[in-house]
Amino acid sequence: MTTTRFAPSPTGWLHIGNLRAALFNYAIARQNGGIFVLRIDDTDPERSKDEYVEGIKSDLTWLGLTWDRMEYQSRRMDRYGEAKQRLIDMGRLYECFETPTELDLKRKKQLNMGKPPVYDRAALALSKDEKNALRAERGSHWRFKLDQHRIEWADGIIGDISIDAASVSDPVLFKNDGQILYTLASVVDDVEMGITDIVRGADHVTNTATQIQIIQALGGTVPHFAHHSLLTGPQGEALSKRLGTLSLRDLRAQGIAPQAILSLMARLGSADPVELRANVDEVVAGFDLSKFGSAPTKFDADDLVPLTARYLATLSADDVADVLTSAGVPADLRVPFWTLVRDNIATLDDVGGWWAMFRDGATPLVADEDRDFVTKALFLLDNPPYTPDTWSNWTTVVKDETGRKGRGLFMPLRKAVTGLERGPEMADVMPLLQVKPKL
Repeated sequence: MTTTRFAPSPTGWLHIGNLRAALFNYAIARQNGGIFVLRIDDTDPERSKDEYVEGIKSDLTWLGLTWDRMEYQSRRMDRYGEAKQRLIDMGRLYECFETPTELDLKRKKQLNMGKPPVYDRAALALSKDEKNALRAERGSHWRFKLDQHRIEWADGIIGDISIDAASVSDPVLFKNDGQILYTLASVVDDVEMGITDIVRGADHVTNTATQIQIIQALGGTVPHFAHHSLLTGPQGEALSKRLGTLSLRDLRAQGIAPQAILSLMARLGSADPVELRANVDEVVAGFDLSKFGSAPTKFDADDLVPLTARYLATLSADDVADVLTSAGVPADLRVPFWTLVRDNIATLDDVGGWWAMFRDGATPLVADEDRDFVTKALFLLDNPPYTPDTWSNWTTVVKDETGRKGRGLFMPLRKAVTGLERGPEMADVMPLLQVKPKL
């Protein structure tokens, strides 16, 4: 059975870059009637926080990405300990004693000699006595001993990949303080949870090469890997510096619709155009991993605004009943009010402002040369309630009294009544006004 996973670290809020991996893996599982696992990578006890775990669950639920199983790596430490011992017993995991400073000096020396900065495996030559002496004076870390041959796989996005293991340092799997690192924890989980397909960022390609060997050493089946492109800013700049402002939490607070985010992220970087989808099921149905390329993908958060507006324009008053209630729109006016404003808002946050205008009146926008004209026109307007004919009747009277016509008649009145230069038809605006416009 197809089984995928999303494995975020609860060390911060989910951002738009995280979502690509979550959505891609979710779509693959759902398209194949498989299992989608939410796995919390909380092996770092100091940086992992419960509030971020709750934030991850809240964001995914808001987007409609439901999981079939939830796992916590912090509850599986015994499994990682058993894997560690198995690798030690088979001679694939060895203890090293270099400090970060010593490793840095080694790398610099290799680079100065024109050699790749690959760990020299000096620890393998240490005698038992030398290890005991070093162990007494400093901490140690553990590295996986790679078989130094080419590691190859058919990537679902990039295509055929071949990496020479001799050009890669033996990966550290346990730090000096004994903390297990992502490389091994992820492999143990993938093997034991039966993960069949993994989609993640292109920055994990080298990780994949080393993890394939670890999977094989532990007797697991290598999953199908696919590495999607990394996101950049609109001008191709690194997005990582801006991710703090692109958290799903913040986009949600800005009124961006989840359907807009899903629709954009399901197509961004692919050969297919972005198409607005009404829900996550429609997104999954139209998802095709084979259409994605490996080139860096430009992401502009501003693109989410028109998509959100387009989505909101498809909704009925019943769909947004809670929002209309919160804004204070009377029950008998909700349908005409929403029908009017849904084509004129960017996000649901705009609803309150529109109702405030109808309820309390707008701040008039009047040019100095139009002030006398507007004053006279408002004097000619009766008090509410107004009807769909009010606008036509009023402007006819004003035209007859002032001689103004065309844009010179209609635009100053629109700006005075709504405080806006453009917007919905004034014949539809007038019946919703609860107070008479005034300067």
